[in-house]
Amino acid sequence: MEKKIMIIAQRLAALREIMDVSTADMAKAVGVSEDEYIEHEQGKHDFSFSFLYSAASKLGVDIVDLMTGETPHLSVCSLVKAGTGLKMQRRAEYNYEHLAYIFKNKKMEPFLVTTLPHGKNAAEHMNAHEGHEFDYVLEGSMTLHIDDQQILVQCGDAVYFDATHPHAMQAVDGTCKFLAVIAK
Repeated sequence: MEKKIMIIAQRLAALREIMDVSTADMAKAVGVSEDEYIEHEQGKHDFSFSFLYSAASKLGVDIVDLMTGETPHLSVCSLVKAGTGLKMQRRAEYNYEHLAYIFKNKKMEPFLVTTLPHGKNAAEHMNAHEGHEFDYVLEGSMTLHIDDQQILVQCGDAVYFDATHPHAMQAVDGTCKFLAVIAK
């Protein structure tokens, strides 16, 4: 995993330099201090999804560019067969599978997300990113922490929210699998 973090960090630094964006501007865009941002570019920290999503948006690239170094190329239709999405494990408690990673100029980012029960309080690790988010629970249940609220979202429930508000999901009583669609 540390090798992957370093590769993403190098891509991030190179793209930032190519786009002539300062570390201060990037730090502001991803919601961290400039020192912490620089440490991310040095590969000293793993990247949250929110960090990568916001960085890609600031740099005008697809999140897949940062994750893989490859630019999506389809523009009419993209089929991703079951289990073949781009796997992204950014934090121990979340596993993402990008379901449209080969489609370029997306207006939405669809993910199959599995969140595992963990001892940490998710509210202590909330992130925010641009756009709106729609989550539909396929299996299990989760608590959505958003701002100071806690919302129980069970199998078959859907929640839509402004993702610029700090939020996190935490599985309740076992694994929770949900479809997350982030609209720009």
